[in-house]
Amino acid sequence: MKTILNVIWLVLSGFWLFLGYVFAGVLLCITIIGIPFGIAAFRIGVYALWPFGHTTVERPSAGAASFVGNILWLILAGWWLALTHIVTGVLQCLTIIGIPLGIANFKLIPVSLVPLGREIVRTDQPFATSRW
Repeated sequence: MKTILNVIWLVLSGFWLFLGYVFAGVLLCITIIGIPFGIAAFRIGVYALWPFGHTTVERPSAGAASFVGNILWLILAGWWLALTHIVTGVLQCLTIIGIPLGIANFKLIPVSLVPLGREIVRTDQPFATSRW
């Protein structure tokens, strides 16, 4: 089922969201300071390309640097990437077939706002669920 949803996702919005993340990553990689943010954008872009069967978990080793980096990310790229997920999620929820795709878009909003300190893992891996 996740393969079918991933293919439908790719055709309807995944490719365009992937291009948005790649564009943001390229812009952020122009400077040396922005390279970690660009790498995060590329990582999330791949997640936005194939979201079904994957989830995000918090990395326990993330510290103050991730917090500061997330604030910078929010200012530089996160707000407009989250806006694309909101717009495409609402548009996809207009049809019954698009509701799972819209929900997947809404699940991508938190990671697009604050990506540092998170890992993208497969849902069938044992550490994909939170301890809490």
